[in-house]
Amino acid sequence: MNIVRCAFLIAACGLAACTWVEPTKEGGEVLLVKAFNVESCKKLGSTTSYVKHKVGFITRGEEKVNEELVTLARNKAAEMGGNSIVAQGPAKEGRMSFDIYKCGE
Repeated sequence: MNIVRCAFLIAACGLAACTWVEPTKEGGEVLLVKAFNVESCKKLGSTTSYVKHKVGFITRGEEKVNEELVTLARNKAAEMGGNSIVAQGPAKEGRMSFDIYKCGE
């Protein structure tokens, strides 16, 4: 029974490190910037990204979760015609909100 338990723990740890969100081609061109960088830009709207921050009882790495949240926001911004996003605050339990802007035109 200990082998089964060890195998489960190893699999759960491996899943906790996985990245499930991939950037689109357009989303990869969207920049995450600070609020002062978008003072002369047009605000297009907002979005909130959600990802799993836990797999079973194992909490996923904060860096990986943040990376996926930003990737989702970049993809959404590209869909809306934006080229910049600004985080409205830190991630909390796999959730993070962003403002979407179109800059430079």
